[in-house]
Amino acid sequence: MTPALEWFKSSYSSNDGPECVEVAIAPAHPTVHVRDSKDREGARLTFADVSWTAFVHTVATDGRRAPSVLR
Repeated sequence: MTPALEWFKSSYSSNDGPECVEVAIAPAHPTVHVRDSKDREGARLTFADVSWTAFVHTVATDGRRAPSVLR
């Protein structure tokens, strides 16, 4: 049986804001799941953990090139 995902929002998100996404990391698989907090039963995006890491790095560094380990 696959364990349930534990979803979380950014600490920058407020509970009353309508524009939040939630993220869950699947411990049994190297994947990261993203969903709309307003539509929890709707579609979700699934990324390989290395792709998610590269995405977060790109956002955090304003688009500067990621280290070669992330390519």
